[in-house]
Amino acid sequence: MTDTVVIARTDAVLEIRLNRPEKKNALTRAMYDAVADAFIRVDADPTLHVALLTGTGDTFTSGNDIADFQARATGNTESSSSRFLPTLSAMQKPLIAAVNGAAIGVGTTMLMHCDLIVAARSARFVMPFTSLGLVPEAGSSLLFPRLLGHQRASALLLLGEPMDAATALEWGFVNRVVDDTELMETARGVARQLAALPPQALRLTKRLMRHGTTDVTARIEEELALFRERLVSPEAAEAFQAFIEKRKPDFSRFS
Repeated sequence: MTDTVVIARTDAVLEIRLNRPEKKNALTRAMYDAVADAFIRVDADPTLHVALLTGTGDTFTSGNDIADFQARATGNTESSSSRFLPTLSAMQKPLIAAVNGAAIGVGTTMLMHCDLIVAARSARFVMPFTSLGLVPEAGSSLLFPRLLGHQRASALLLLGEPMDAATALEWGFVNRVVDDTELMETARGVARQLAALPPQALRLTKRLMRHGTTDVTARIEEELALFRERLVSPEAAEAFQAFIEKRKPDFSRFS
């Protein structure tokens, strides 16, 4: 654990806060490791259902710490994010991002692996890789063209053009844009909504969306097999019984 990443738990939600505001939350190896450890903790703990990632201050994150870049260039050291990115991509439980202010470089590309994104109106997404003599990472060269289309992705990744919160919402990159003062209240509300749903159904749905087969016919069969299993699951039984009894279902005992 490091004080540059603050972890706080509320019921079934684990909040992970990048906490290096004096450096615009620039990510060090220790920060990457702390966040990766938190993701692993969420997946491993049956009483945790959702993770919420945000930053302290007026910046979500300014990306990689420049000192780490220099160390890698001069010492041929391993990437600071080499453990973080696979852990992020493989995460089984829902991950929400609350983006406060600028998200630079990996600060934007990591968001492609989040399940829901709430952005403050001040949010700005910039990927200046080519201007630094670099190339995109975190699978963004695949995921951005797939989500936004080739032309829009080219403007973001080739030219490094910034994308403001309103544009990100219009293009379908973020789910909601709210006033800065409402960001955390809104994001925590979304987290509570997810945490109240059947946890295994959420994990399986996320798995289908992110790791299911890309062939439509095979995907239908994959869904159908899981659907049949879910029909006789304890979670479904609670949902059906609650409907019959005209009450709110309680999935808190499930993991």
